[in-house]
Amino acid sequence: MPKKTSWKTIFPAMCIPLNDDYTINEPELRKYASWLASFDEIGGVVTNGHTGEITSLSMEQRLQVTRIVADEVGDKVLVISGVCAEGTLTAIAEAKAQQAAGADGILLMPPHIWLRFGMNRDSVVNHFRKVAEAIDIGIIIHQYPFSTKAFYDAELVTELAKIPNVKALKIGTRQEAVYERDIRILRKTSPDLSIITCHDEYLVTSMIGGHVDGALIGFAGCIPELITEAWKAIKAGDYARALELDKYIAPMSEAIYGVGQPSGEAHARMKEALYQRGIFSSPLMMEPVLPIKQREKDQVTAALKEAKLL
Repeated sequence: MPKKTSWKTIFPAMCIPLNDDYTINEPELRKYASWLASFDEIGGVVTNGHTGEITSLSMEQRLQVTRIVADEVGDKVLVISGVCAEGTLTAIAEAKAQQAAGADGILLMPPHIWLRFGMNRDSVVNHFRKVAEAIDIGIIIHQYPFSTKAFYDAELVTELAKIPNVKALKIGTRQEAVYERDIRILRKTSPDLSIITCHDEYLVTSMIGGHVDGALIGFAGCIPELITEAWKAIKAGDYARALELDKYIAPMSEAIYGVGQPSGEAHARMKEALYQRGIFSSPLMMEPVLPIKQREKDQVTAALKEAKLL
């Protein structure tokens, strides 16, 4: 079977199975990657996203995860790695290392200094352009929410999309009016840009209302069978079927995310779901994220039962 190469698809952001000593559980990671890549609507997987605990992994661990996943499924689907760095030179070095490790693309995250102090728009374009020039693989723009100081509006994304190897926008506006407006703008200014939702906590709504090209979400690495079926229905225009599937997706969303945005604790609850499903042998997270409370575990169990996945 030829490798899937479309950037208009479902990209699960992978959780990372850990051993008790916080090392990467390679056999489970390989099995997990193969399971995700087996779904028709999954055309790529993302290592080292926030779901994959990038901020708690060493650089060598980030590369190890990408090497393992690329070796296991790189001949079947796109392998994208997150790049999280404060400086442009550091981002370039990490992007080049991820390319050498087997990544087909990177998910370029904003430096966290922009979240704290704001950003110069020319600096954003310069940052992307210099990273892009240093690598031969694709780039997904990682957009932070509208409420943050590091939000990229449609006009800025339009400039970034002019960079030749920028392939997709992981749109995470989390403000519906701006979300729909910016998609309308980008369809006109950047028609070749793949726009993929990352609104895990109201996924089906964001797919239907936004007319997007796919999704890049940790949630797809937790309940891929439901999310891929919902995406098939939406592509076919069968919104009644999508909303029926959402009855099973919604309890999982509430158990993992509540009504808020993804967080370290949400990712811990997601890993708990994978543990309860028998996909991971441990729900261990990298510290500083601590084990979740029994009440949260029970909520995950109840949601899995309601979704008919346990």
